[in-house]
Amino acid sequence: MLCPGCIDMRITCPHCGARDSREFSYYGDAKTARGKDFASTYLRDNPTGDHAELWQHISGCRAWLEVVRNVSTHEVISVKEAGP
Repeated sequence: MLCPGCIDMRITCPHCGARDSREFSYYGDAKTARGKDFASTYLRDNPTGDHAELWQHISGCRAWLEVVRNVSTHEVISVKEAGP
């Protein structure tokens, strides 16, 4: 545990195995198209339950991953390489 009240979340990279979440960088919702307008940048849902997100393994293989996790409990449900 990092500190009292902190979440120790591990993400299993398909290339490097299970790693601490501090090795990854969170990018955002995996299912939302990115744009440069106000709405796509600032007006987003704040979901509960399972949610697909984009993460990059910045301190490892640098792969882009689609991570499905429960945003309430931080339980990682699945991890796969991100792609079209």
